[in-house]
Amino acid sequence: MKDARPNFPLPLSSVTSGVRKPGTPAPVQTPQTATRNATTYTGARTPPSPGPAPRAPGYVQVTSSAPAAQRSDLAASEAVRRAMVGRIARQGVSDPKVLMAMETVPRHLFIEPAMSGQAYVDASLPIGHNQTISQPYIVARMIEVMRAGGELGKVLEIGTGCGYQAAVLSFVAKDVYSIERIKPLHELAKTNLRPLRISNLRLQYGDGMLGLPQVAPFDGIILAAAGLEVPRALLEQLAIGAHLVAPVGAQVQHLHRITRTGKSEWTSETLEACHFVPLRPGTI
Repeated sequence: MKDARPNFPLPLSSVTSGVRKPGTPAPVQTPQTATRNATTYTGARTPPSPGPAPRAPGYVQVTSSAPAAQRSDLAASEAVRRAMVGRIARQGVSDPKVLMAMETVPRHLFIEPAMSGQAYVDASLPIGHNQTISQPYIVARMIEVMRAGGELGKVLEIGTGCGYQAAVLSFVAKDVYSIERIKPLHELAKTNLRPLRISNLRLQYGDGMLGLPQVAPFDGIILAAAGLEVPRALLEQLAIGAHLVAPVGAQVQHLHRITRTGKSEWTSETLEACHFVPLRPGTI
């Protein structure tokens, strides 16, 4: 893919017309309970791992012309991102492309400045409207199992939120489409993502449970909210051989990976326990 990147965001209409609106579960990971995380976790850091990861286009670089304070802040951010990625790797995520993307995207740009000290701890954090930014491990884990070592063309994300996971996805897929049903969060994501100038990411305000049939089929679909089942519309928009990753359940939730094996055939694997906000229809 050529690196001639126009200004972000690009509307969905730029690529399509007529748009309307295995086995035993692993141990439970840290629940994504935003209120408790926000009051429990501190800004403590683990020592950074040695050596920088490869850089991808769109990364916020530190330049010699930048003010000293800004260079110091960005350098510190790089160090804590490396430490965060080290923790994710120790938790079992091994896909180098996913780990590189996690190290590249500055998570602190997607949360309120008052919580910047918690930006790189393995915790979800509130972003308003009873929604959260997912914990880093869960973001990396879901993308890894969706990718399964293969190359991703078009990917669909349900639940843009503040835009962080969409930004990470943009470094592991050729094209990313992300839907958000809450208008203020859709606008927040655009604001957060604009400085990164990511040209292969399209944001859509709409009902995520309907997907984007006008752009389907997708080489991967990822849901950032939990339903009692995965909407049929999303299953039908998955390319044959591709994976959909979603939390499923109410009070007790598990990640599921669904693979489309034929025109009307899908298989499902239950992965580890998790906790997400509920998947809801419509827009607000």
